[in-house]
Amino acid sequence: MSQTQALKVRVALFCILVGIVLAMVAVVTDYWAVLSPHMEHNNATCEAAHFGLWRICTTRVPVDDIEDKNCGAITLPGEKNCSYFRHFNPGESSEIFEFTTQKEYSISAAAIAIFSLGFIIVGTICALLSFRKKRDYLLRPASMFYAFAGLCIFVSVEVMRQSVKRMIDSEDTVWIEYYYSWSFACACAAFVLLFLGGLALLLFSLPRMPQNPWESCMDAEPEH
Repeated sequence: MSQTQALKVRVALFCILVGIVLAMVAVVTDYWAVLSPHMEHNNATCEAAHFGLWRICTTRVPVDDIEDKNCGAITLPGEKNCSYFRHFNPGESSEIFEFTTQKEYSISAAAIAIFSLGFIIVGTICALLSFRKKRDYLLRPASMFYAFAGLCIFVSVEVMRQSVKRMIDSEDTVWIEYYYSWSFACACAAFVLLFLGGLALLLFSLPRMPQNPWESCMDAEPEH
């Protein structure tokens, strides 16, 4: 591998490393989406909720008078209660957000995120082994694993987005306002970095193509 090619590979690996960190942060944090109702549903209590792939946290704040009739942000001081999604516990009711939880969406998003982490682990193992002498070829499967991890993150993001949409559209819930928070943004950025970084790593790790009809791919490789 030439010095120019090695430099490109390092840049691609750095972008992938940033994507891995963002993916890990997105999976373990609970700020994918934030929900809040209109004040008329809450009487004298302001309630907001934020949740991720595994857990939901609700914040309840006594409110005397709010002019805009909105609960505001999740940073309001008050009683905070966090619990893991009840549908992961067999035999328990799934009443969350005052309506039946979208089990299929939640479980699917979490499972796909786990697959993404699995691809990341296998890709990282291949990338580390490629640093040994004459094992540059391991960068190619590593790049594919990283690209697959990015695609899994994208699917998980889309499933979560559909889940939030169904929550808001449901007539059985009081939550009518929502926005996607920083964990969701981390997941989107992780998808871009992992997928594009994986494709770039694949292109940079490929041997130089022959420049002449009589030159083979093996001949095109520079001598070390």
